[in-house]
Amino acid sequence: MFSDNTIRPLDGVRVLELGNYIAAPTAGRMLADFGAEVIKVERPKTGDELRNWRLYSGDTSMLYRTINRNKKSIVLDLRTEEGRQLVLDLAAHCDILLENFRPGTLEKWGIGPDALNEANPDLVITRISAFGQTGPMSQRPGFAAVAEAAGGFRELVGDPDRPPVRVGVSIGDSIAGLYAAFGAVMALFQREAAKVAGTQGPPLPHRIIDVALNESILSMMESLIPDYLAYGIKRERVGGRMEGIAPSNAYTCNDGNSIIIAGNGDAIFQRYMDTIGRPDLGADPDLSTNAGRWARRDELDTAIGEWTIQYSREDALKILDTAGVPSGPINTAADICSDDQYAARNMIQQFTVDTGEAEPKEVGFPGIVPVIGGQSLPIRNVGPDLGEHTREVLETLLGKTPEQIDSLVNDTVGDLS
Repeated sequence: MFSDNTIRPLDGVRVLELGNYIAAPTAGRMLADFGAEVIKVERPKTGDELRNWRLYSGDTSMLYRTINRNKKSIVLDLRTEEGRQLVLDLAAHCDILLENFRPGTLEKWGIGPDALNEANPDLVITRISAFGQTGPMSQRPGFAAVAEAAGGFRELVGDPDRPPVRVGVSIGDSIAGLYAAFGAVMALFQREAAKVAGTQGPPLPHRIIDVALNESILSMMESLIPDYLAYGIKRERVGGRMEGIAPSNAYTCNDGNSIIIAGNGDAIFQRYMDTIGRPDLGADPDLSTNAGRWARRDELDTAIGEWTIQYSREDALKILDTAGVPSGPINTAADICSDDQYAARNMIQQFTVDTGEAEPKEVGFPGIVPVIGGQSLPIRNVGPDLGEHTREVLETLLGKTPEQIDSLVNDTVGDLS
């Protein structure tokens, strides 16, 4: 296990997060996970709305605790002149600012890029919005559900004879958050490289990272666009399959569980068919390539399903693993919590958390990805209580006296007691 002296790549980097919901806070989480000091600004009284999403008990959801781990929470009212000035004052002490308001909101408040650049000419400003900061749709509001549809993703999810469905997580927000974190680190690297070279750092336009949710989704759509433009191919929903790749699907076992088998590689297919007792299919020359197998995907899935239904999930996976056929269980949360592989890499980390019950409870949280040094880095703390660090940050970064902080708390923040 790691000690308290674990080296994290972003130690010494300070981030001011103005984001709500999932996208910008995911970027902040990524930066915080690897050592950055992330100061999350939340509105008075209610804080980030994510505190109440999937809230089954207590006053702070596990979703908030997960996405806002390793951060500090301060409360400022950005609707007031005092609150906005404090943002500019804090930005002067930060390396990166994250925000995911509708384009133009920060400018309207007087804390847009020009004002932030005046406060800190080295600041990297990372902006996440539904459709980007420019273009005819830039002013439209939109959550990940809209972006996933606009980016081409939703059209491919589900069965062909039913309307498109959504995956069970806000994947559009999360992908945008990853791009935002990557973009922020790129700009930071460029800035620091200029300092080492003794040259002028990048100008303001090159320190503004503009992440659009719909473009983040589009960038993950593989060859969707070039396939259409080159061949006129219109991808369609194929359920649990993947267009043009076979056999790869979910198959039911005799204990009611399903497993995923991805035996679509040319070198794998023959031994896969031998394993399920269908060497005739493995030897069929028409099935030697993916194109041929895709054309007969229904026949192949029927044969595989007839084999898996004879075994339990555990037994089927053992047979496939012995044969070197890629396969795995469709895990539930309970399966993941008891999985030896995740445990070996510190991917479920325990914290004592207020869940709204009489006593705090031990709760596991997903570990930090990617792994550095052989195991997931330790999470320092789960998402903080609302305004937990307001006094600490205003005193240590801005030099506010206790009396000044009391005045700010009363005038712009509200009662934190």
